[in-house]
Amino acid sequence: MFGLRFIKTEPTQYVIQYQNGKAVHEGAGLAFWHFSPSSSLVLVPTASVNDPFIFPLVTSDFQEVTVQGQITYRIAEPRRTAALLNFTLDRKGHYVSEDPQKLSTRVIDRVQVAMRAEVQTLSLKEVLASGEALVAGVADALKIHPTIEALGLEILGLSLLAVMPKAETSKALEAHAREALLRQADEAIYSRRNAAIEQERTIKENEIATEITLENKRRQVREAQMEAERAVQERQLQIRREEMAGKIALEEQNRDLVTLAATNARAEADAQAYAMTAMMKSFEEADPKVLQALASVGMQPGQLMALAFRDLADNATKIGQLNVSPDLLREILQPQEGKDRAGL
Repeated sequence: MFGLRFIKTEPTQYVIQYQNGKAVHEGAGLAFWHFSPSSSLVLVPTASVNDPFIFPLVTSDFQEVTVQGQITYRIAEPRRTAALLNFTLDRKGHYVSEDPQKLSTRVIDRVQVAMRAEVQTLSLKEVLASGEALVAGVADALKIHPTIEALGLEILGLSLLAVMPKAETSKALEAHAREALLRQADEAIYSRRNAAIEQERTIKENEIATEITLENKRRQVREAQMEAERAVQERQLQIRREEMAGKIALEEQNRDLVTLAATNARAEADAQAYAMTAMMKSFEEADPKVLQALASVGMQPGQLMALAFRDLADNATKIGQLNVSPDLLREILQPQEGKDRAGL
């Protein structure tokens, strides 16, 4: 009413009231009355802005890649921004120009220029592998860029969401990477096989070494057994030698004994022969009947009966008939049988 209007701004909005070409009110989050016919209001947003971007670039090896990302920035110096871009509001609170929308375009253009400068110094593989380094280089270039400083902007962050080569290039890279992975897999298989063969060879060598060690131990055991057997045989031979020497000594003693016994027997026989010769000489002139009577002295009845029967037999031609009854024989032999029983 009567041209008076009230404006209230947010803390993330920087407002400047110009009157007669001079700034009379200025600050963030202000609320005041103003006379619209003679006042101009400039409203600069200071909140952070996230602008996505996507654009094609060419690497140093002339390969096309598509870079997709996002930049975050804010207006840090509103007066410098308002001096270069028109952020004036009309009576309805709308911007009177398209400069606020062009600010984002200018920032994206600077990002594209800085990104192109970085990408052109790298090959395709380096671009695909150096995301963090690429982001750091572009962010540093933007922070010191004259346009960014003149607009009073502050770069809060830069991120790359994707770096994509062409479909054909991507397939070629995938094939190359796949072949490399397959080669690595083959090398891993070969290495594992070689390791298995080497391990098996080591196991075989250990087994052979173990067999050799066991054979050496068995040989030592056999040698020890043979030494023990030889010692036993030597001991047995020594024992047999000692036994043989004992037997030889015993046989020599037996020989001496036999020789002595034979000498004694011969001397005894000579003595008996001499005695017999002397006796025979003494009996040469004696009567046989006397000798026979002397021989019968001390004989047993049976022996006497035998002599009597012998004499009867010698004179059988002179005896006509001889009767010997069993009773007579029993009477003669009975004393001898009784004597034999008594001796038993």
